Amino acid sequence: MSDELFITYGGERLSYRVKVDPTRQTRIAIHVEPSGEVIVDAPSDASTLDVQRAVHRRARWVFDQVASAKVRFRYVRAKEYVSGEEVLYLGRRYMLKVEVDAEKLPVKLKGNRLVVHACTADRDVVRGKVWAWYRVKGRDYFDRRLATLERTLSWVSKRPAFRLKEMEKRWGSCTPTGEIIINPHLVKAPRECIDYVLLHELAHLRFHDHSPEFWSLIEASDPRWRPKKKRLDQMAEVLLVR
Repeated sequence: MSDELFITYGGERLSYRVKVDPTRQTRIAIHVEPSGEVIVDAPSDASTLDVQRAVHRRARWVFDQVASAKVRFRYVRAKEYVSGEEVLYLGRRYMLKVEVDAEKLPVKLKGNRLVVHACTADRDVVRGKVWAWYRVKGRDYFDRRLATLERTLSWVSKRPAFRLKEMEKRWGSCTPTGEIIINPHLVKAPRECIDYVLLHELAHLRFHDHSPEFWSLIEASDPRWRPKKKRLDQMAEVLLVR
């Protein structure tokens, strides 16, 4: 089965990605990510025709969800990385302050400002410094939260290895070998939303699909996961801006 297929509805054509999971025992499930990406989880015995039929049955819903995502992203502008611009970190808003110095000093939080020292105010230079800072802060914060969750989640006997990978359409993933991959953009999100994503990926250590058992595990671990996920989804177009 191809991992990417297409659906046509109302004269429009839309691609969707198929994830085949040999451990999945339940029906085909369709998800539309906050970014608008369409993902179909399918058991290994599902044929291409089975997947196509499942998607076509929900064609209108899929196109409506993708259209909503496009509307949200339409009004989001790329960052300029200039003084006075707003930046996000752990759900809080800070004002960017660019200071041109001869020496390359660290990026630091000072009160309600994120101060960037650079040899030039060139956008790419400032952006590079900000993103290096995001990655360092994100790695440290995610590591601490995974350590905490490891102690509280009964099915996690050993904290899994994790790495950062910038992704356009996903907050994280869990590989078949149990490695957790986290989008560094997530460090901009509120702390409770970060915890939801980490819990979500850790739950995949036990269930590799999005089966009812998977969501029951999420529910048992955090009964308030739904508003956290909703809040994160609503912020996606802002948080994912590069």
